[in-house]
Amino acid sequence: MRPEPTTLELLSATHRPHESALHSPPMSNAVDPHGRWRLTSHYIECAGVPAVPVSGEIHFSRLPRARWEERLRLMKAGGITVVACYVFWIHHERTEGGARFDGNLDVAAFVRLCASIGLDVALRIGPWAHGEVRNGGFPDWVQAAAVGHRTNDPAYLALVERWFHRIGSELQGLTGPDSNVVGIQLENELYDQPGHITELKKMARAAGLSAPLWTATAWGGADIPEDEVLPVFGGYGDGFWVDAAAPWDPTFRQHYFFSHQWDDPGIGADLREQLSGIDALPPRSPSALYPPATCELTGGMATAYQRRPWPEGKDVAAVAHNKIGSGSGWQGYYMFAGGTNPPGGLQESQATGYPNDLPVFDYDFHAPIGAAGRLTSGFAQLRKQHAFLAAFGDRLAPMPSTLPDLLPAGVDDSETLRWSLRSDGRSGFVFITWHQPHIPLPDYPAAQFRLALAEEAVSFPHTPLAIPAGTIARWPVNLEVAGVCLRWATASPLTVLGPESSQTLVLTTEEGIEAQLCVPEGTSVDGAVTALGGNTYAVDVREPVTLAATSRGGSLTILLLPPQLAVQSWVLETPHGRGLVLSGDPVWLGADGGLAGRSVASPDVRRYSTGSRRFEKVAAAAVDPGLPRIPVAAELIRAAEPVPASFGSLAGRAAAPTDDVMDGLAAVYRLDLAAASGSGDGHTELEIAWSGDVARLTVDGALVADMFWDGSPWVIETHDAGISAGAEVLLQILPLSKAAEVGLPAAAQKRRDSVAGDLASLDAVELIRWTRWTEKGAG
Repeated sequence: MRPEPTTLELLSATHRPHESALHSPPMSNAVDPHGRWRLTSHYIECAGVPAVPVSGEIHFSRLPRARWEERLRLMKAGGITVVACYVFWIHHERTEGGARFDGNLDVAAFVRLCASIGLDVALRIGPWAHGEVRNGGFPDWVQAAAVGHRTNDPAYLALVERWFHRIGSELQGLTGPDSNVVGIQLENELYDQPGHITELKKMARAAGLSAPLWTATAWGGADIPEDEVLPVFGGYGDGFWVDAAAPWDPTFRQHYFFSHQWDDPGIGADLREQLSGIDALPPRSPSALYPPATCELTGGMATAYQRRPWPEGKDVAAVAHNKIGSGSGWQGYYMFAGGTNPPGGLQESQATGYPNDLPVFDYDFHAPIGAAGRLTSGFAQLRKQHAFLAAFGDRLAPMPSTLPDLLPAGVDDSETLRWSLRSDGRSGFVFITWHQPHIPLPDYPAAQFRLALAEEAVSFPHTPLAIPAGTIARWPVNLEVAGVCLRWATASPLTVLGPESSQTLVLTTEEGIEAQLCVPEGTSVDGAVTALGGNTYAVDVREPVTLAATSRGGSLTILLLPPQLAVQSWVLETPHGRGLVLSGDPVWLGADGGLAGRSVASPDVRRYSTGSRRFEKVAAAAVDPGLPRIPVAAELIRAAEPVPASFGSLAGRAAAPTDDVMDGLAAVYRLDLAAASGSGDGHTELEIAWSGDVARLTVDGALVADMFWDGSPWVIETHDAGISAGAEVLLQILPLSKAAEVGLPAAAQKRRDSVAGDLASLDAVELIRWTRWTEKGAG
């Protein structure tokens, strides 16, 4: 049994500088230089300054083209700076020689649209991609070809060469040193073919494709050519690919700890073992040539038939926060915006040899932006982190990560506080993540930190503070803004507003933690504060509080926000500078530079004025929200039949029911959608609360949407699903057998356990009409 450490012993850390000197690798410097992007061994440089880019995955071929712009503007409003997207070969060239790039397959138009909005792009061109797509993205005719797939077999390379040249032709003039295409990923989850990745890069460049950053996934101990590609990693807090009854796997649990181990042997393990027979190699570390980077941090999680995770917002935010505190040089999410599979059975399924069945259409992924455009709680949680990176990334990016002197004993340790320090030896940030799903953490009773920096030791707070379970915080140490130094604070920096001559530091407070600020001797703090001694002040932040700090070096306004307003905060880069907006509904910048958004009632949006030091209501152009929520009548026209415990299996994974099973055994409801309306420019959602196994929606006899039940609401955009006022809309709900071997989230399993037999119900159906608005007088 370990001896009980004292608080100061438990929460001490000694700053450790980078192990090697800063240097510039050939990539993006001597090879494929770019006008704005450059790699160093410690950080990525954007527009001449260190930065932590934030990429979010969105698949243009899984979204109606009419939705692209709003999704991209939402992503940018959420702090995404780089749009990542697969170019799925099977979506474009289902028949040999018949490649299409029209409609929502127009990759060139997508790249141009990103550029017009101010977003960079990382293209994941495969040719094998996975992405829960049939054949991993290979068209059927490629999958059936007598070639050595994913190798340097000349016959296979000839097929890929033709495809790469087709992509290059579409993107002619859109890549290069001045373009917004700043990254290209080759292949995906390829573990033992470094020479093949090198060959793919040669072929892509010969096809006219170019980017300052070439990447390859490095998890699973992948052997990749580091001189040719930047290793990128991932981190999921849960996954559909483990067995239905498996406990919370250590490969997921490890991401709820700060660590300098970036590899994850769990990602892709089902495919690695099932399709190739390759076991994960020993974990690999990031290359000494580059900073640690990620491309697949959990934005949510897909739902497979046999296992159906539903991550909550803090589950997603905790993983991302840990990666920042662990030294991340690039935050990349998969998925950030969900979508819908094209028709034709293009999803991953057991029918084509994969171990898991995925829905035919549903690729919502529980992403921060759902398939229908609905925001999850994870969007707000991540938005705070991204605002921090935008404002302080130039300072943070060069800072190495230091782990505490006393580390958790393992993934079962729920007593040792999880935290880290990123510092340059003088200033820095303490990252705290005291949250994990599935196995709740207790409140941490008393936290007090002692940081040994290069020239001094900083201890704070003066009196230990309890850290409530669920806390995700980043506290500053020796943070200087506008000539004023903040020695430390128990509140998290969000952003900095205003011109250099009159800056406002915005801090967000944590639920259940008193906000305290400490300033150096000689600095005054005016406002609603309580002096604690030693130049330390406590602030009651039940409402926004504005303070004025003044030193010999300058003056600074400090705005503190309570937790309930922190999750409503949007930090937007406007034509007039960085702005802070409060809104519970989606907000973004329109093409005219003014605010725009959508709401289910009259918009309630407030913007902070650095002049008045108040939040002022934003005037919206005249809107008529009408009836935002309309109940939908559902007529049962056929009752469900008894269902078997299993519909088959592959590799021990339960198989999804077939079309014949759904048509023969599911309950069928006719939905009265006479009130349904909407156009490509509107936004009307059909929200279905139900329970059971599988649900499907047909419109005039055609299947348009499906879902595997996990307890979450099913949200469908009516126009995109082809629903109109006169259409016949039928809802099928298949009961979930009591004996079915499927893994559910805890709340859904509790409901399943609450009934004696099979589970099936239709609880409510509603139409939700969102009203689009623009800022009055903008532009």
